[in-house]
Amino acid sequence: MKKRLRASAACVLLSVSVSGCAANSSTPQAELPIERACFVTDEVRVPVLLEVARKPEQRQTGLMARTSLPADQGMMFVYPSTQQPDRGFWMYNTLLELDIAYLNETGTISAIRRMTPCPPAQGFDCPTYPAGVPFTYAVEMNAGFFEKHGVEVGDKLMVQKNQCNPE
Repeated sequence: MKKRLRASAACVLLSVSVSGCAANSSTPQAELPIERACFVTDEVRVPVLLEVARKPEQRQTGLMARTSLPADQGMMFVYPSTQQPDRGFWMYNTLLELDIAYLNETGTISAIRRMTPCPPAQGFDCPTYPAGVPFTYAVEMNAGFFEKHGVEVGDKLMVQKNQCNPE
């Protein structure tokens, strides 16, 4: 039984490693659409470009193995239903320090967390970052992005066209 568990764990680790290595170090996943979006606060609108990960394998790969991410770009994770507060993100094979915003079904930010890199050598000892709130979307950006732009809990992400243009 222990051998079977070790073999299963090794297979999972290998599949995660391989999928992470498949991503180019600084370019988007090839099959992901890129959406123009905007974080909207009471004072500013912050335009961003987001890779959109909808499928489980796309969400699993996320930003693995990237060595850089442009300042105004990130990744949006879309779930088919609301995720529970204990669900979160695992930074295995993620080389960048990231901020993550957990959003509800209307695009309102419910929580923001800082996540530290976890190289593959660290293996299964990588920390996880539970949302602490129910969420339907999550957006990863470079560490410090939200603070730099004054984006906080309660602000919104707008993905519809023309939402970044001031009214």
